[in-house]
Amino acid sequence: MKIPELLIPAGGREQLDAALIYGADAVYLSGNELSLRAKCDGFTIEQLRDAVKDAHAKNVRVYYCLNAMPYNKHLPELEKMLEVLPDIGVDGLIIADPGVMWLAKKMCPQMEIHLSTQAHSVNSAAVHFWKEQGVSRINLARELGKEDMSALIKEFPEMEFEIFIHGAMCLALSGHCLMSAWVNKRPANLGQCTQPCRFDYRGSKFSDIRLSVEETLRQGSDCWDIEQGEDFSAIFAPSDLCLVRYMDDLIKMNPASLKLEGRTKSPSYVAQVTDVYRTAIDFYAQKNNITPKTPPVPREQELTPQDFMDELFNTGSRPFRPLSTGFFFPDRIEEKVPDDYTVRPVVAVLGDEVKKGTWEVKVRGTWKSEKDASVLMPGMLRPLLQKGRYSFTNHQGVHADALHPGLSGLLHFEDEIENLQKGLYIRA
Repeated sequence: MKIPELLIPAGGREQLDAALIYGADAVYLSGNELSLRAKCDGFTIEQLRDAVKDAHAKNVRVYYCLNAMPYNKHLPELEKMLEVLPDIGVDGLIIADPGVMWLAKKMCPQMEIHLSTQAHSVNSAAVHFWKEQGVSRINLARELGKEDMSALIKEFPEMEFEIFIHGAMCLALSGHCLMSAWVNKRPANLGQCTQPCRFDYRGSKFSDIRLSVEETLRQGSDCWDIEQGEDFSAIFAPSDLCLVRYMDDLIKMNPASLKLEGRTKSPSYVAQVTDVYRTAIDFYAQKNNITPKTPPVPREQELTPQDFMDELFNTGSRPFRPLSTGFFFPDRIEEKVPDDYTVRPVVAVLGDEVKKGTWEVKVRGTWKSEKDASVLMPGMLRPLLQKGRYSFTNHQGVHADALHPGLSGLLHFEDEIENLQKGLYIRA
């Protein structure tokens, strides 16, 4: 066994910086075209040069997403990108479309090709095919279970395999709908679609915060749980993937890479989930006698799976989508945020140190000095900024009791905190 790569989404420069600080082994990013994530900031060519240079300086690999299915009108722009990417130093291309792959092999044959989850790889014949096409890494489809993924990894020791372990899950995608598999274990991609999108549903339970629905032919069994928001409720994406509790199983499967979803997520989200999964991988690697990237810090109490979950609960806001094992196990396991859980939002990110005990801060959320705060240190360390022992100077140079989003200020604190650095996030 070897320690798997931790692959982190970097939708923009701030997300990239967070990934580098909190322990990514690799990042995946893109421009704002041809990447399936038009809403994320993306990188211009010059920004990409800087990003690759900074990532490589920290021994972090960079994979560039070209995983859209382009029409003919998009090909000239695609070819322009393929001309420049090798010189920029990108370590690999993430591709789904056979035409894009053909062009990539023709124009930059020396570059690694990683097969996107959009290619929907679920069997050994597909692995043989893509291997013959020159693919070096395959992202295994999220609807595969643990045993199926383990079998493929063992069957092809010369191939690299990548597994999604956290984030949003698509239940519907053109030609690849997963609703039938999710509802009643009848995969549409095996010709077993029961067309649940066309079923009639009624509420079987209802309160101010939750609606459970049952389907006509399976009365008495809840099919979907809908969490009520302010005005609207999610029904077709009932939960997000989260496999942090099963990191021991994942490491023993011996994949090349563990991948987190989220190129449209905020920098603070990237910081928190990267920190959790970096810490979890290193913790369980050490337990399996594998040298971790960062040896776990000695603690008064050893970390537990619940500690990792509690940190991940903090990445969302109310109402919080349940975290689920998806298709990893035969029977899905879901966890919801406890009713008494209090989310502690990220309020700032550290800038430069002005002098000892004084740091510039960029404010992300309203931060009042009457609250205890904590610094998000890599390794899931959370040194305390105790109320009464820190203070603010606002953007106008005036002492203030609060700092506000979008502005900057100075943070003064009395207690010494080791290993502070620019780019660390603060919660309060």
